[in-house]
Amino acid sequence: MYSSLKEKIAAREARVTTVGLGYVGLPLALTISECGFPVTGFDLNAARVAQINAGERVISYFAEDRIARAVKGGRFSACSDPAILAAADIILICVPTPLSETREPDMSYVVRAAETVSAQLRPGQLVVLESTVWPGATATVVKPILERSGFKAGQDFFLGFSPEREDPGNAKFDTKSIPKIVGADDQQSRDLLDRFYASVVTRTVPVSSLATAEAVKLAENSFRTVNIALVNEMKVAMEAMGVDVWEVVQAAATKPFGYMPFYPGPGIGGDCIPVSPVYLSWRARDVGSATPIIDLARRNNDEAPDLIAGRVAVELGKRGRPVSGARVLILGVAYKKNVEDTRESPALAILGRLEAMGASCDYHDPYFPVMPVTRDHPGLAGRRSVELSEAALKAYDAVVVTTDHSAVDYALVARAARLLLDTRNVFSAADAPAISGALVKI
Repeated sequence: MYSSLKEKIAAREARVTTVGLGYVGLPLALTISECGFPVTGFDLNAARVAQINAGERVISYFAEDRIARAVKGGRFSACSDPAILAAADIILICVPTPLSETREPDMSYVVRAAETVSAQLRPGQLVVLESTVWPGATATVVKPILERSGFKAGQDFFLGFSPEREDPGNAKFDTKSIPKIVGADDQQSRDLLDRFYASVVTRTVPVSSLATAEAVKLAENSFRTVNIALVNEMKVAMEAMGVDVWEVVQAAATKPFGYMPFYPGPGIGGDCIPVSPVYLSWRARDVGSATPIIDLARRNNDEAPDLIAGRVAVELGKRGRPVSGARVLILGVAYKKNVEDTRESPALAILGRLEAMGASCDYHDPYFPVMPVTRDHPGLAGRRSVELSEAALKAYDAVVVTTDHSAVDYALVARAARLLLDTRNVFSAADAPAISGALVKI
């Protein structure tokens, strides 16, 4: 079985199925297809499957015809029938691992995906988990579910872990150019995993075990969590000193060693930076250890939207306008610029906090004409993005820049906003003459 799959990988004849066609599974499936492998994307969302098979650009930062070219080329298709898994030689599980309502790891998507794969599992397949999990999860959660099939990992089928490293909207690094961590608990699984991904990405980085590969992703994002919390803390302290933290960070970044720039913002979002440290902290407690620095950084980042909303209220109050009854425009609801993704978005948290304080909030976001159903703020679903015009902007007591999308007419915003609160450094000191109202960096 090992030799047969190795030969199929070398000849690019191994049939690949990605489980999940979101921001990880779809770019991965397309990249593998573009490298010459036959690929099927499996997703339970039949509407999304139909869109993909019709060649629609379901992710905005893709080249306009990327999906259509892949479908027309005959090496890629999407499917919502789990029976397709039995025909695959390689199965890549790319499903969400969010936080529960109590802000603990939610492995339910991974468990359901593993159960679906287990029902279709056959000897000789390579199963790879890409979702963010705590160290030990593949071996203690996924492996036992797969082995309910009667087959043994490392003997009848092969099992590996390779953490996704997608950065949606990043024009410099994509699925192919980002090095791929590959780990397994037996040599044959690790070798097959390495050979397969080496056929797809520019560089693989083999590690000694499943748990090591799982820990890599958590280390990467915990590092970012701590540094984001640090720079947001410095922002508050330096503002009190009359120092512009943005200028400080930009100047410090010129040091060619020992420093990496992180920039302040309204909080953290997405399914990586807010999530990975929780999985690491949870697992640390589970084995009798602790991560106090990471836990403190998490709390600081979680509190950032409250601080921003509070600052908006203070700035309104300085101008004789109580936050209760004030009209506020939230400029951008995606968690980062130039993507249609609201997962864990601090902008939505800020909107919610302001409305809880009595403000009346609208939003503008070119990526969300209508607010979708979101995991953390379902009550916002159905709201519509307001059109930007001078008259519309002047009607708001405050405009808060929460996401710095490139497509927004910031010159118009500068001319028309009465009170402009900038959390993303969109407006610099050089822009001051063009700003008709008050500008506050927060």
